[in-house]
Amino acid sequence: MRISGTGFDFSGKKSQLQKLETQISKPGFWDNPEAAQNVVSQLSALKSVVEPVEEMQHEVKDIQELFELASAESDQDEMAQLDGHLQTLVKRCAQIELTGLLSRPEDAKNCFFSIHAGAGGTESCDWASMLLRMYTRYFEAGKYKYRELDITPGEEAGIRSITLGVRGPFAYGKLSCEVGVHRLVRISPFDAANRRHTSFAAVDCVPEFDEDIDIEINEADLKIDFYRAGGAGGQHVNKVSSAVRIRHEPTGIVVQCQNERSQHKNRAEAMKVLKARLYMLQRQKRDAEIAKLYSEKGEIAWGNQIRSYVMQPYRLVKDHRTALETGNVQAVLDGDLDKFIEAYLQRRAKTGVSKNR
Repeated sequence: MRISGTGFDFSGKKSQLQKLETQISKPGFWDNPEAAQNVVSQLSALKSVVEPVEEMQHEVKDIQELFELASAESDQDEMAQLDGHLQTLVKRCAQIELTGLLSRPEDAKNCFFSIHAGAGGTESCDWASMLLRMYTRYFEAGKYKYRELDITPGEEAGIRSITLGVRGPFAYGKLSCEVGVHRLVRISPFDAANRRHTSFAAVDCVPEFDEDIDIEINEADLKIDFYRAGGAGGQHVNKVSSAVRIRHEPTGIVVQCQNERSQHKNRAEAMKVLKARLYMLQRQKRDAEIAKLYSEKGEIAWGNQIRSYVMQPYRLVKDHRTALETGNVQAVLDGDLDKFIEAYLQRRAKTGVSKNR
């Protein structure tokens, strides 16, 4: 079974699922818990695709048999009921086709998800914290697990930046649709004159790769600093220099981690993020579409936004890539993002934009 135009190969995914199930059943599978957890996550993602297709195939077969019986007996009531079941199946098929759009090699992976405040000072830091709330609501509704890896609070309010590790079926595939600059227009709660302000924040996302990722890092290219983590965490976190900041000198990429209690664990987590970013940077250089996506993100300021959230003088959320819009701003800020992600996936499938990112 292959859904035209989406790259959805059901037979191929079922074969992958069977291989992973065989891998899990082998002795010693859990000897490496981290690698095993990655396999389990892949298995969960594949099951979320394969099992609904198999269920739908069985239901289609049952409806076909019942339709033949109802036709032979001219049972109009039964025919009407079957028509209702058929409409439900059509809707479920549309959802499966949408899952088929998540067909890139990295789409099923977990990811590192970041939010960075942009132009606008305290306003943008507050906007970044609002986005954090929006996305954590989305994670909770979608049963995604997330953990904080690093956070830099704003000077007066909100956050300057935050990086999360997100786990769940197609975490990267869906959240990569949110990469770009997000713009907020509202009456500022920090302005005594109640003037309207525009704020910006950027979202970024890279897939979490296995340890065998094909990236070589020269230790001589790294500048590693250890420092005391800020915020909550007890005496150990605040008095011991366990937080880690790694700068890759050739590219200027900087990653930080302060979530764990030990330098060793924070360093290992930061290196995973660095490897993922370097891998995507390598691909960016090879692939013109990826380069285009990153250039589209551009500066975190006016003219580069992918989506606008307007709260004054009217209420509207509009995605500038797909033209999808809604007046229910609060629902979106409460995590109702599926419609925007689905619209972008549909657009990407039709235009071929960002096939590998």
